[in-house]
Amino acid sequence: MEFLSDQLFNGSKIHVLAIVDAFSRLSPAIDVRQRYRGANVIDTLERMTAVYGVSKTIRVDNGPEFISRDLDLWAWSKGVMLDFSRPGKPTDECIRRILQRQVRAEWIKRNWFLTLDDARSKCEAYRREYNEERPQNAIGNNTPMEFIMSIGHPSRPMI
Repeated sequence: MEFLSDQLFNGSKIHVLAIVDAFSRLSPAIDVRQRYRGANVIDTLERMTAVYGVSKTIRVDNGPEFISRDLDLWAWSKGVMLDFSRPGKPTDECIRRILQRQVRAEWIKRNWFLTLDDARSKCEAYRREYNEERPQNAIGNNTPMEFIMSIGHPSRPMI
């Protein structure tokens, strides 16, 4: 998990939390907020795990939102290991960086956001398109949803 930044038409900043499953390439959440704290990350993870289940490991960068006590306690209580990327080692994060590049080039740079709700709506549309309409070479030219269905786990990918 890592953040991307942009701004609304009025100049106020927004932060985008992009989450992707390294195995299936599924994006269970791309969340937009004006600011993020550890508790906000937990809110996003709670919504996501209600649909997809709890992962055994979540790889995160070393941002302040991810090194918070709140997130550490949440992970411990759910039995999740937080795997922090090593600073200066981009190969630790290659799959997430691919999604980030796509989100930045195809969603953030091509859209004008009037409000936070507008950004969230466009974000969700992009996430659905990414999961349901875009074949990925790494998973046999299937979409992430097709891949998940083909391996018999239609609603519980690990993130």
